[in-house]
Amino acid sequence: MISSQEELQKLSDKAAAHVLSMEGTKTGTRTGWLMITTILIEAWDLYSISFLLIFIKDEFKPDAALLGLASASVQLGALIGAVIGGWAADRLGRRVIFLTTMALFVVLAVTQAFAQNMWELVIIRFLLGIPLGSDVASGYTYIMESMPKGKREVMGNRWQGMFGLGEVACIIVVTIMFLSGMNHGLLWRVGLGLGAVPALILLIMRLDIPDTALSLIQSGKFRQAKKVAKQIFNDPLDMLPDEDYQVQRPRTRDFLTDIWKDQTRRRASIYAWISNAAQGIEFSAFGFYLPIIFLLTGVSGLVGTNFLLAGIYSIATISGFVAPAITPKLGHRGISQWGFGGTWLSLVAAAILFQLGWKPVIPIAAASLMWFHYWSASNGMTICSMVAPSRYKATASGFGYIFVKLPNFITIFLFPVLLEKVGTAIATAIISLSSFIAFLAAHFILPEVYGYIERQREEAPVGIGER
Repeated sequence: MISSQEELQKLSDKAAAHVLSMEGTKTGTRTGWLMITTILIEAWDLYSISFLLIFIKDEFKPDAALLGLASASVQLGALIGAVIGGWAADRLGRRVIFLTTMALFVVLAVTQAFAQNMWELVIIRFLLGIPLGSDVASGYTYIMESMPKGKREVMGNRWQGMFGLGEVACIIVVTIMFLSGMNHGLLWRVGLGLGAVPALILLIMRLDIPDTALSLIQSGKFRQAKKVAKQIFNDPLDMLPDEDYQVQRPRTRDFLTDIWKDQTRRRASIYAWISNAAQGIEFSAFGFYLPIIFLLTGVSGLVGTNFLLAGIYSIATISGFVAPAITPKLGHRGISQWGFGGTWLSLVAAAILFQLGWKPVIPIAAASLMWFHYWSASNGMTICSMVAPSRYKATASGFGYIFVKLPNFITIFLFPVLLEKVGTAIATAIISLSSFIAFLAAHFILPEVYGYIERQREEAPVGIGER
């Protein structure tokens, strides 16, 4: 019989550490893939509008600020959703959050297709962003808690590859609809509404996934935790009693205090937040507005632009799967330094090419940018989720995602205005500064944390570059 909350907390922490050090099963791997596949839906809902803006602009004729707000409002909603979703997943469990968010995806993705004016579209897309942010927070927590050591961070780093697949799929679908002669007013509505289809499929596929063993342990649901651990890790957690207890949940405001106590967690988390902000800025400016930039600067026409973008994002998708594959070799520091360094140089090169008017070479700079961006953006969320204390994993994922979404919102909202004021070349050069700052952070702040969870039981965890 467990007689005190202190004893109960120690037992749950011991069981949680045991879970994080287990080898996984095929069931856990399937769960990880189902969670990372959510990024396909997010890519469609967040960024399909970038390929449809030209049609929306023709129908509603908004000014630059309102056009940017329509694109950015989903990012603001995702920011709020990340805060709510991370907190709720730690308090209510992972499963109830991801099922709720998937259902909201389906309804709101369809609803945006019926917007009658720009302000309706802004409001609907803001609401759509809330479940998007919530699902990423709970999904990353599932990956970190359902997959075995070493593999969990490789899966987490695949999110950019999944983004690339979603973006390529969107480009292909939009191009096919355009070449078919579909009315442009209908085209953008169908393009936005199609996000409901994969969301519905994924919702159905997720229905049989239980809550994570770690989440159940932290909430005192020991009987169910033992069943889930047996299913996911083939371990019955014999250390836990066969009855449930009421475990006192830690205060959410203690999350940052616990992060700050440990130097490795602190430095890794600070880097992850900087990385998330920088990758949000570099993509939301140059990457998101590539269709508009190519059209306005005369690089190519509409169909030519879509074919160019399909090629660029295909290259980026390959990069998005290469990065996690070589993370065990380069470590998180190596991937980050190569990614942000390459992105910075590509943006500087693009700015120079725009200034010189060398239009045929600009797509090469854009392809280089997207290759390295998919490296730089691959591990920010993985790092902040991985190094967080077990009782705060969802909170840490949601908090880390704030640093992606806030810069996304600000940049997507204001970049069209910046383009109008200073021109494409100078605007691109300004954006490159964010990548350079993140490169410095990767070099000077980030400790090597590959395998951190695997070695957290040791007195002095070390990374692959610190042995």
